[in-house]
Amino acid sequence: MPKRIEIEFIGNVHGVGFRYTTQSIARRHPVVGYVKNLPNGNVEVVAEGEEAALIAFLQEIREKMAYHIDREQIAWMEELGQFKDFRIGG
Repeated sequence: MPKRIEIEFIGNVHGVGFRYTTQSIARRHPVVGYVKNLPNGNVEVVAEGEEAALIAFLQEIREKMAYHIDREQIAWMEELGQFKDFRIGG
């Protein structure tokens, strides 16, 4: 059953290629959604897909960007079906 994950990454996540890295990672997983910078200095990722794909996607972001992430806020919910691909900017 498809799910939706909403993540706010907190740390030194602006100006370090976080959005572009996340988009590149998304291309390797069957997920759709977006990544964008937030005015408060954090980065928001919203993605939809099968739960296993979302877990793998999130784990790869954590591995590649670990140095920049201090913490994260995560919410899981049911898929809304509003995306066709994965983009930068929301």
